[in-house]
Amino acid sequence: MAATYVSYFGFVIKSVRGMFTGGPRYYAWLSFLVLLMAAGAAAYYRQAVLGLGVTGMTDQVSWGLYIANFTFLVGVAAAAVMMVIPGYLYHDKAVKGGVLLGEMVAIGAILMCLLFVMADLGRPDRMWHMIPPFGKFNFPVSMLAWDVLVLNGYLLLNLHVPGYLLYKRYRGEEPAKWLYLPFVYISIVWAISIHTVTAFLYTGLAGRPFWNAAILAPRFIASAFCAGPAFIVLVLEIVRGWTRFPMGDRLITFLRQVVLIAGLINIFLLISEIFTEFYAASAHVASARYLFFGLHGHDALVPWIWTSISLNVLALLALVSRRFEQRGLVVRNLPLAMLIVAIWIEKGMGLVFPGFIPTPLGEIVEYLPSANEVVVSAGIWGLGLFVMTVLIKHAVDIETGAVAKNN
Repeated sequence: MAATYVSYFGFVIKSVRGMFTGGPRYYAWLSFLVLLMAAGAAAYYRQAVLGLGVTGMTDQVSWGLYIANFTFLVGVAAAAVMMVIPGYLYHDKAVKGGVLLGEMVAIGAILMCLLFVMADLGRPDRMWHMIPPFGKFNFPVSMLAWDVLVLNGYLLLNLHVPGYLLYKRYRGEEPAKWLYLPFVYISIVWAISIHTVTAFLYTGLAGRPFWNAAILAPRFIASAFCAGPAFIVLVLEIVRGWTRFPMGDRLITFLRQVVLIAGLINIFLLISEIFTEFYAASAHVASARYLFFGLHGHDALVPWIWTSISLNVLALLALVSRRFEQRGLVVRNLPLAMLIVAIWIEKGMGLVFPGFIPTPLGEIVEYLPSANEVVVSAGIWGLGLFVMTVLIKHAVDIETGAVAKNN
């Protein structure tokens, strides 16, 4: 037992040392992220002292940039399952090699989700009310209680599976399948559930007709499996270009195909929703009319949603044509970056904000994030990318043998 603890302690020490050892570009990137984190911490301190009045949110629009980022990042976290399914269910070795990196992205994304929820709270010191048995968890009635369970459960799954596999790789031992495979299979269902439950948070609010659509959950899943794998491909391209991590073209080609198919489904579902809203022209169309065309002279979100749609269409056309695939690193991944931006806008400017406009009383109170919100959000992104970076560096070091028990 003592030898086991010594070995594990050595694993932790070598891992931490490896995470913060690299070349000038690596240190420059980490330094940039630390600066973002410091700026975000300062802005959050200001918000904690002065209250949510420093944000652009109001009594009428009580969810803003923080919840928009939360919704987008839940999709990014769920995207790792698109490598888990072919890698572990169908034993595709070419795809399985990148699963660890996808799970590192998922860990960083889930951490950001939790931080964005905390940033959105006016009194984060009261979070203990959500912790059983100290507070009233209100499970299973509350969808928020479900969201707490699925997010934290998914985080634990993604910490356990890669952590165990990397530790065994470090020791040069074969992992015991019963200690990780069951959790891999659970994570497949869990990944779908985290975004489904997030969608149910919206559709369950009866007073917001813009969100009361059965199609919302499928749209969440489709957009998640578009933006999430696109984000992972960008990470894999960087890892392949800057490290000796064993990765062929098949994994990236597979993920690009997933992005294309999911993106086309997402556009189809968007068209279906637009048709349903505008063809019937009921009183519930007010939020959609405000979003796409403006309402009574208010049109702050119109440029955003049409920019999102344009980027979506152009990026998917580029992926269908496949003319970019044989170009340089930046050019061939430009459509993926466009899709990420498009879906980020769609999840925020196109979903969260218009759901509050107009209010149930017919008021039109527009929302745009304040500078303080933007800085806090940038700080949280900085922390999430920092975690992703050091974890991916850790995985690459162990998979390439740079960090091992005997060196």
